[in-house]
Amino acid sequence: MIDFTPLVRNRFLGRLQQHVRYIDHADAVQQGELVRLVEKAALTRIGRKYDFSSIRTYKQFASTLPLYSYEDLRPHIMRMVNGIKDELWPGRCMNFAQSSGTSDGRSKYIPITRESFQWNHYPGASDVVTHYLNMNPHSRIFSGKALILGGSFANNLQLKPGVRVGDLSANLIENMNPLANLARIPSKQVALMEDWTEKLPLLVEAGIGANVTNLSGVPSWFLTLLRRVLERTGKSSIHEVWPNLEVFFHGGIAFEPYRQQYEEICDMSKMHFMDTYNASEGFFAVQSDWSSEAMLLLLDVGVFYEFLPVEESDSETPEVYPIWEIEARRTYELIITAANGLWRYRLGDTVTVEQLNPVKIRIAGRTRSFINAFGEELMVYNADHAITLAAQETDAKVLNYTAAPVFAQGNKRGHHQWLIEFAREPQDKDRFMQLLDQHLREVNSDYDAKRTGDIFLAPPTLVVATTGLFDRWLASTGKLGGQRKVPRLNNNRDIIEQMLQFNN
Repeated sequence: MIDFTPLVRNRFLGRLQQHVRYIDHADAVQQGELVRLVEKAALTRIGRKYDFSSIRTYKQFASTLPLYSYEDLRPHIMRMVNGIKDELWPGRCMNFAQSSGTSDGRSKYIPITRESFQWNHYPGASDVVTHYLNMNPHSRIFSGKALILGGSFANNLQLKPGVRVGDLSANLIENMNPLANLARIPSKQVALMEDWTEKLPLLVEAGIGANVTNLSGVPSWFLTLLRRVLERTGKSSIHEVWPNLEVFFHGGIAFEPYRQQYEEICDMSKMHFMDTYNASEGFFAVQSDWSSEAMLLLLDVGVFYEFLPVEESDSETPEVYPIWEIEARRTYELIITAANGLWRYRLGDTVTVEQLNPVKIRIAGRTRSFINAFGEELMVYNADHAITLAAQETDAKVLNYTAAPVFAQGNKRGHHQWLIEFAREPQDKDRFMQLLDQHLREVNSDYDAKRTGDIFLAPPTLVVATTGLFDRWLASTGKLGGQRKVPRLNNNRDIIEQMLQFNN
């Protein structure tokens, strides 16, 4: 078994010198990215409309371009999907990541341009390895294979020749350097299979016979795969199958609700868990210190960031700030301008700035993934934290959950309804919900205020999901597998009512 880690370590660690510039020169680095982006797109349709060739400063940029939602950009993006070149970005875009969709039910297609791959997605993945090698000097990650759990392409769409639409991971695997393919499993043919009922057994077989040193994917999906591997081999620890496994690079959803379940099937003397912020729209941040889950914001990977305070998200004229004007311990809606043609784009994610110099962030949730039906302003990170503690304290294991308000009717007060799929149910479900409620009150003062005395908001209620409910619901939407994920919190009952029908 040849270990190539010593041969490539210095190549990766050399990148750290560029990250040092983030400490005292974030403004210069980000302004350089902005100039690079507007210069590149000066002759596009949008570049001519806003005279990009005359923009040289952030002030000019922010005063010239409006903020865009996806619906604002949809006509331009659909022109790109239909083969029109030089629309939002120079040239013709051949790859699109199909995202979860908008309020009207239509899918979103996120452009992945050649520069998206070259400036952002692949360098971002490389930066993950850089920081992992820096944090783990004893790593032998290149002594074996990476097991990457990805999605597939949408083969049922009528597209122009050469255009591919699918999960981000499918696009990345399809366009990966052939040399990198030698260091990963499964085969491209298996990795891009669309039918997960056929794909999952092949993933298990591919993994069992390999020397796997690292995993990359979404925690909920990977847990299903790892449990299938353990069932197939009759082992109780995944390290009995892969003794050289050392790290799981995870993203897409919060890891904390799944941590205990991973720790139970791993040899924790060998295992590391590393957080990443890798979205269809771009690779934005990576964990760079084991002592903190806050992630280093990547400033020189073809993305210019702006920050809109969450309390102004619904304002018609919100104040928006560049990176050199943000404040620590404040939560913002993230706005990006990137090499995929998304200009001043309201991503829909909220982040809390944990520190400055260098800027490190924590994902706070989605701008539309929250419950504020009664003024409680419950965010996803509140829910993840509380449900993790409640599960630990009742010896339960949570596989998936979603929650929504039940609105007041007559003399009945409103409350939150939680639909939870357990890998192991708590013996006392009432105590589980009491603890969940208690921990939500501890981390969210608005929720606590509404729950005080049971006056405005009644205690939350539980519906136990049948085994596989969340997978069945995702399959019904055509979004099973890959990086697709369940909305955790919703301010209306549209999604939970669909799922309750499946549950019944």
